[in-house]
Amino acid sequence: MLENKKKEQMKFIYPETLISPDEIEIYGKEEKELIPETNPFEMAKKQIDIVAKEMCLNDNIKKFLKRVERSLIVSIPIKMDDGDLEIFEGYRVQHSTLRGPGKGGIRFAPNVNLDEVKALATWMTWKCSLLCLPLGGAKGGICVDPKKLSKNELERLTRRYTTEIINVIGPDIDIPAPDVNTDPQIMAWIMDTYSMHKGRAIPGVVTGKPIEIGGSVGRETATGMGLFFVLEALCTKMNIDLKTQSIVVQGFGNVGGNIAQILYDKGCKIIAVSDISGGLYSNRGLNIKELLEWRDGKNYLKDFQNKDYNYISNEDMLMLRCDILIPAAMENQITKVNANNLKCKVVLEGANGPTTPEADDILKKKGIIVVPDILANAGGVCVSYFEYIQDIHSYFWKLERINHELKNILVNTFENVYILSKEKNVTLRIASYMIAIARLAKAIELRGIFP
Repeated sequence: MLENKKKEQMKFIYPETLISPDEIEIYGKEEKELIPETNPFEMAKKQIDIVAKEMCLNDNIKKFLKRVERSLIVSIPIKMDDGDLEIFEGYRVQHSTLRGPGKGGIRFAPNVNLDEVKALATWMTWKCSLLCLPLGGAKGGICVDPKKLSKNELERLTRRYTTEIINVIGPDIDIPAPDVNTDPQIMAWIMDTYSMHKGRAIPGVVTGKPIEIGGSVGRETATGMGLFFVLEALCTKMNIDLKTQSIVVQGFGNVGGNIAQILYDKGCKIIAVSDISGGLYSNRGLNIKELLEWRDGKNYLKDFQNKDYNYISNEDMLMLRCDILIPAAMENQITKVNANNLKCKVVLEGANGPTTPEADDILKKKGIIVVPDILANAGGVCVSYFEYIQDIHSYFWKLERINHELKNILVNTFENVYILSKEKNVTLRIASYMIAIARLAKAIELRGIFP
């Protein structure tokens, strides 16, 4: 019994920084065995059920939205540098293209699986619909540990994967983007491979590209900037000064690192941050600039030396007493096991699906405000949309316009969600889903079912 309870309570964190099998050996085999088995796609479908009941949604529409339009599984044979052949498995899923081309990232990680990709594609559908972008939801991934590949092997993997999914992507079909362990260089390889097959340069096939080949300024920091705009809007509603709030950030990759830096630069007190190795905590606040420089040197936070900072595990960090908790790592971080122990006032979801439906109920009863992922972290897809339309028109915007348009869309969306949550006496998550699903339901009604 005690052993089973321990296994239920333990939780291994998968932040944006990759965890490799070697690193699991370093941090202990026990954690590997205790990775939570929550199926993210089942979680996504359960969220639909909860909102459908609140909306009295037609059963046929609910049934429609709980299925993905297309799932593609591909084998990716790669000749390694030593001459051996390795075969990897890749995925591209389109949950919905009812309101426009699919949109969603590609992640390279050893734990990627089809159900995870289905869930992420589903959440992208809600996100695009909530922001009223003319896009649908999609996602992709390869089950691989990219840290074990040379740059040449990584390029061959990316190009072969692109070739395998080439018939289901394109500017008017499905537009990929970076995600966990993918970056502008990988997007550049995808764009080049696609363009070579089509016989002309097609920058609009992916977003998150280098600026030199059609990328957009502001894309790299877009998710973090969007988190800030939404948090700022929430603080205005709550009549609190953001600078007086203590903040904990789980995950120190692109999203976590950027929101931590933005808040730090605005004069906020970040009391804890974490990566795969664990976290650092100081009640007096951390020097985020110093820690980012350490991270960018490919170092782990656990190895950072400062007598004023205390090491803290990822599990314990979620339980710190703070005003604002920002889970910016991976899905299924706040569950029914640990939700009762949270001591924050606000959860701002930087990651996709970090809170399970069971945990949502607990947090609601505790009076903790949860700003859902499809609203909080939507800055990334929003600026990806800007990049997409800039590519189509071959006319590029300045950073001031990017941030102005981003803030305008996110703040207006937050306002609509906030008003609906008060009118219906529901959480911000339920209100967000109600708006997103209502738009999709209307699209189904108007388009009808073919044939």
